[in-house]
Amino acid sequence: MSQDFSGKVAFVTGGASGIGAAVARQLGARGAKVVVADLKLDAAQKIVDEIVKAGGTAAAVEANVGKPEQVETAIKFAVDTYGGLHLAVNNAGIGGAAKPTADYTVEEWQKVVDIDLNSVFYSTKYEIPALLASGGGAIVNMASILGTNGFANAPAYVSSKHGVVGLTKATAIDYAKQGIRVNAVGPGFIETPLLGDNTANNTFDGLRALHPMGRLGTADEVAALTLFLLSDAASFITGSYHLVDGGYAAQ
Repeated sequence: MSQDFSGKVAFVTGGASGIGAAVARQLGARGAKVVVADLKLDAAQKIVDEIVKAGGTAAAVEANVGKPEQVETAIKFAVDTYGGLHLAVNNAGIGGAAKPTADYTVEEWQKVVDIDLNSVFYSTKYEIPALLASGGGAIVNMASILGTNGFANAPAYVSSKHGVVGLTKATAIDYAKQGIRVNAVGPGFIETPLLGDNTANNTFDGLRALHPMGRLGTADEVAALTLFLLSDAASFITGSYHLVDGGYAAQ
């Protein structure tokens, strides 16, 4: 089956950079009408402009995904702009402070959990009625390799990504008979702004060494898996967690 998303409306959170931007570009290139949601509206508009320049259809909307009312408004914008919703990628996330559990402040913990876990619930909560109204569809939640592994000095991030995997499974069961598929993707360490601006030098040699392939992944590689899960080729796949990690979890 081809990955032709013509006639489909897609909503992507955190779509202004990194994995989200790669997903938005690839969806636009394959015919979807893409709504790029991000905290940084100017950056989201730049991705929209790229999609439109390449012949696609897209619109930008500003949203702080940690605020449920803003998520609801952004999804309503997508439906009002393009007449429905068929595909959603809940990708927005942050890394958080690097420190052990007892050194985390309550505020630091809450900030990561709000953006990395609660936002996925908010997005899913408001996406599902729109998907049902459009006759069904597919959701991909962006988890992480740390949705199944632990990692030092990242208690809030690891906990949130484990939660995303659990939420994905529970939601998939709830809506499997209603035509909505829900899956999660678990990237390894990927060359994106989330890692900073020094991925080309030796700063990340330690992270590269964690992957048997000896390198970091790319946003386009994660996007390719995401689009497969959104496509009709994945029609019997729901409630599952798919790694794109250069062999990280195989060790």
